[in-house]
Amino acid sequence: MSDVAAVTQLVSKYNALRQEIKKVIVGQDEVVEQVLLAIFSGGHALLIGVPGLAKTLLVNTVAEALGLKFKRIQFTPDLMPSDILGSEILDKDREFKFIKGPIFANIILADEINRTPPKTQAALLEAMQERAVTVAGHHYKLDLPYFVLATQNPIEQEGTYPLPEAQLDRFMFAINLEYPSFSEEVEVVKQTTAGETQKVNALFTAQEIIDFQQLIRRIPVADNVVEYAVTLVGKTRPNSSTATETVKNYIDWGAGPRASQNLILAAKSHAALHGKFSPDIEDVQKAAIGILRHRLIKNYKAEAEGLSIEEIIKSLY
Repeated sequence: MSDVAAVTQLVSKYNALRQEIKKVIVGQDEVVEQVLLAIFSGGHALLIGVPGLAKTLLVNTVAEALGLKFKRIQFTPDLMPSDILGSEILDKDREFKFIKGPIFANIILADEINRTPPKTQAALLEAMQERAVTVAGHHYKLDLPYFVLATQNPIEQEGTYPLPEAQLDRFMFAINLEYPSFSEEVEVVKQTTAGETQKVNALFTAQEIIDFQQLIRRIPVADNVVEYAVTLVGKTRPNSSTATETVKNYIDWGAGPRASQNLILAAKSHAALHGKFSPDIEDVQKAAIGILRHRLIKNYKAEAEGLSIEEIIKSLY
């Protein structure tokens, strides 16, 4: 099949996938799109929202619709790395046997990732970057496709361990979940208080997702689009010659080169999922907030004046 035909097939399957997810998830269209952009780009996503916004349900529904193996890990202060990765035990023949932990799945939901200490958070780093884990000197490959979708509660910060910048940078997208509108909340209440539950059908196989990820990487990008993405990221760095006055006044640290790479990958995905055969500057802008949000560090002046990261990013377009 040609790449043009493959993009057409991807658009058709993507639209069917969105409809399948809508059976269970009311509203949150932008959130669903960004999660799927991350997945088709081969990246990870951090979902930030208060309790009760269906973050876990969303991830579970996406996993079901994609036909992928799903595991949920509830992060707590006493969680150990071996609780995630697995551990070696002595079997009845007095030989060491490796028991796989919950990280061995296609989609991992790391629920409230900031509730666990850095040592346990770091256990995810190798898995997220290398798609492999090392336990007791043995190297284990993870099944592909592989995604970590982590959740974080932005309100209750007591007893939490903020993710270090190096780990935040591993997440392709940081996605904010907002409260539903009045009509959406009415629909949610009607759906969840009735007796029936909607069945979600699996529309993809693991191999199809891998094929589509490879297709997206093959999509050509014009030089001016790559240069726009790199320039946009460069503008977020206060010491850069291209930094705007807003960035110099309100940002302590800007985004690194991984942000430029992710912007182009997400732009390719956005273009392909909407039936375009090459991304343009608009595709880069559509992904920019989700990709840059967690990579910029505001200073105290920005906090004091109530300036949001999103407003700063939009000022750079």
